Amino acid sequence: MKPTLNELPKLAKDKHIENKKYFDKLKKKPPRDLDYQMQELHTSEFKKTDCLDCANCCKTTGPLFTSADIERISKHFRMKSQQFISQFLRVDEDNDYVLQSVPCHFLGDDNKCSIYEVRPKACREFPHTDRHKFQQIAAITLQNIPICPAAYNIVEAMKKKIPL
Repeated sequence: MKPTLNELPKLAKDKHIENKKYFDKLKKKPPRDLDYQMQELHTSEFKKTDCLDCANCCKTTGPLFTSADIERISKHFRMKSQQFISQFLRVDEDNDYVLQSVPCHFLGDDNKCSIYEVRPKACREFPHTDRHKFQQIAAITLQNIPICPAAYNIVEAMKKKIPL
């Protein structure tokens, strides 16, 4: 099933308690080959999914910007880091640099990122479903399910492939 962006928030909400219980169990006793299985699920899903058809992550949420991200992107624009920060970023309640507003300023009408080659690490890794020690990012994954149809599909496939 490939949920539409309109269906996704409701589907994610309906599955939230089930998913939370699943991830709680996963944290307590992760399979030895979990990262390998997650890599397979991630790769399989992204053979079918084109982020340019969606870009919901860029339209509805903003990434955290690390110091390295700020430095790299500032250099790309030939501006000082502080100038980039004041023009595009703000400090959130966790004291992290995030976008001043969403949708992302760097997202084009064609869903392409104008800074794709130098984009933040958080963008490069989204939806984080192929991360090492996947069981440690359950909270992030639960947050991404209502945003990303691929994350939703990966978690649904994961629950079938890795019953707990």
